[in-house]
Amino acid sequence: MKLESYWLDTAPAAPLGDEGPVQGRVDVAVIGGGFTGLSAALALSRRGATVALLEAGRIGGGASGRNGGQVNTGVAQDFSALVAQLGLDRARRYYLAYAAAVDTVERIVREEAIDCDYVATGKLKLAAKPHHFDHLAQTAELIRREVDPNIELIDAVRIGTEVQSDRFYGGLLQRHGGQMHMGKFAAGLAQAARRNGATLHEHASVSTIAKQGSGGYRVVSSRGEVSATNVLIATGPSKHGPFAWYRRRIAPIGSFIIVTEPLGEQVVARMFPNRRAYTTTRLMHNYFRVTADSRLVFGGRARFTASEQPSDERSGRILQRSLAELFPSLASARIDYCWGGLVDMTADRLPRAGQHDGVYFSLGYSGHGTQMSTHMGQVMAEVIGGREDVNPWRDLPWPAIPGHTGKPWFLPIVGTYYRIKDVFY
Repeated sequence: MKLESYWLDTAPAAPLGDEGPVQGRVDVAVIGGGFTGLSAALALSRRGATVALLEAGRIGGGASGRNGGQVNTGVAQDFSALVAQLGLDRARRYYLAYAAAVDTVERIVREEAIDCDYVATGKLKLAAKPHHFDHLAQTAELIRREVDPNIELIDAVRIGTEVQSDRFYGGLLQRHGGQMHMGKFAAGLAQAARRNGATLHEHASVSTIAKQGSGGYRVVSSRGEVSATNVLIATGPSKHGPFAWYRRRIAPIGSFIIVTEPLGEQVVARMFPNRRAYTTTRLMHNYFRVTADSRLVFGGRARFTASEQPSDERSGRILQRSLAELFPSLASARIDYCWGGLVDMTADRLPRAGQHDGVYFSLGYSGHGTQMSTHMGQVMAEVIGGREDVNPWRDLPWPAIPGHTGKPWFLPIVGTYYRIKDVFY
């Protein structure tokens, strides 16, 4: 078992960053080389702006690579719960923002001819308990009536035609969505941004963002410094650098993934005939899907931890046990990859984007961000150009998490609460 990312290990080997120091003056300095930053660099450079992107590690190696490769419509929360919390108008607007984000990913893949194994097979949310299906049925009625008629409720009798497991009691199929290879998509975004004139700097961790008396900002990194008229922060759950204001508002939560050996076309056709993107209804849920080379990607919140370790064999073993519980026939499948790390979670699991102290930002995708991060990179390019109205998250307040100064001491408590609640929910 390789303790490294399947996405990065099987992505194109060509260098994605530019050589040489970080220097000069640009219109926009983008901090973060995940999907938000890469998408913004592409959109800004296509608009004629000069752009320097600074990434502390490897492009596509942060939170953007800690997911199962799903590109799903629908909010991270239960839609009916979001309606009860925020009202129908705002909940509808946020749901449609995620639908637009799926469209953005598909448009960029098409326009830039990115070879990332994209397939539009939709998402199937699987009921882990009988009463979970009853709730899915109520939510489906609301979604169909208010925001998305192109969904289907699949009952317990028919769920076996979708996934071969006796652990599910039906599901909700949302057809608008797909899946792709994260490493190939990141590489394609990076190459497209560079073709349009953006410079990308890997291993350039930022230590200072300082306002200049003449206007603009001085951005200091481990590979040099650049002067920028505007700065966009797209860092995710960064525990280092001048991001204290953001750290107090984000809980960095561990997300872990395993990938099996190739299962073979016959096994895949029998167990996952429609190759959906799958997720379960448990609070400590799992998500999974089949890759183009017939492996099963299987992930989840194996443990509530703020570990920065790029791989975690203990979490991998937890996920392997969960995989065997859901799919006993795969209990002996070899696990070829195991990796993980931090993703940025907000208290209400809604993204945040806008300006703080003159600096633009977009982050907090809460484990539901492949499509939204890509979309928000495009949106923030327009916001920087003067169009505040295109930002779907512009009116959301963002108070600090009470008692949170940057180190999430509360994560083990939250994890215990979720595990106990899962027993009774």
